[in-house]
Amino acid sequence: MEGRVMKDAAVEDIATRLSSLDDLYFPRAVQSTAVSSDQRKSILLDLLRRDPAVFLERYGPKLSVDELLEFDALKHDYEVNWHLKSLRKKISPTSEELKSRSVAVRNRRLAYLNKLVSEGQYFSEDAMRDREPYLHHEYVGKFQDSIGRNMARPGERWSETLMRRAEEATLVSRIREEQQRLGVAECDWVGGNEKMEESEDESEVESVETEDEEEGEKQTGASSSLAEVGRGENKQGTVLPPEEMQEMMEQFTSIMQQKFLAGEDHEHLDYTKIDNDENLDDHWLREVGLDAEEKYFGDD
Repeated sequence: MEGRVMKDAAVEDIATRLSSLDDLYFPRAVQSTAVSSDQRKSILLDLLRRDPAVFLERYGPKLSVDELLEFDALKHDYEVNWHLKSLRKKISPTSEELKSRSVAVRNRRLAYLNKLVSEGQYFSEDAMRDREPYLHHEYVGKFQDSIGRNMARPGERWSETLMRRAEEATLVSRIREEQQRLGVAECDWVGGNEKMEESEDESEVESVETEDEEEGEKQTGASSSLAEVGRGENKQGTVLPPEEMQEMMEQFTSIMQQKFLAGEDHEHLDYTKIDNDENLDDHWLREVGLDAEEKYFGDD
């Protein structure tokens, strides 16, 4: 029936263009026969003519606005029409659809954030420091023991200690670069006293070597005591009570979580996958169900 089929030229053009795409999906059953461009075009033509609804479901997002117009000849088909409307909503959504999409994305990110928090790794202090070393330094790091970060840990191999020290040096370098960029005074740069401390340590060693055994033991004991005191202070000598340190850590963690929700962790996570994961909607359905149960039993 006239007007109920697509133009042959349009069908050819669509199949030809899609067959040239490197990342085009093909079912496993036909992958072995979808090697050359001609083979891929033949598979696409067959599907488009045989089942245009499945063609749109599979390849619709790859089509342009003009190519979608060619499918209007098949709008009498309920499935084809449904796919066309769905694809066009994504291309030119209404203000209400944009608002709904924004709410869905934020809820999915919140659900994924809860998942990351429960797993414990992504928002651990070490992981957050790796992602934002300067921010960590400003909120927490400058009040922590910098000496302990380079010390060997119980059960740790020497090669692991060296690797960790190299990673720590990289983080310190990143913090210092940010301090320089922001115009922080050189006396306040992270690790600014390291050379002086190393010089003092060398002097202490030389002094110990020139004294007798008894005096050497006293010097060693004194050095150990000073080291213990140094571990509780930063280079400015500032020490925060545990409750204040906890508050600073909570503020830092909150900022890192807000950065995730705002989409600023794109270097570490695939937001496209998160924002389009409908399975994350189940989290909010469960939350709604729990809220309803609590309200029901609360009313009793």
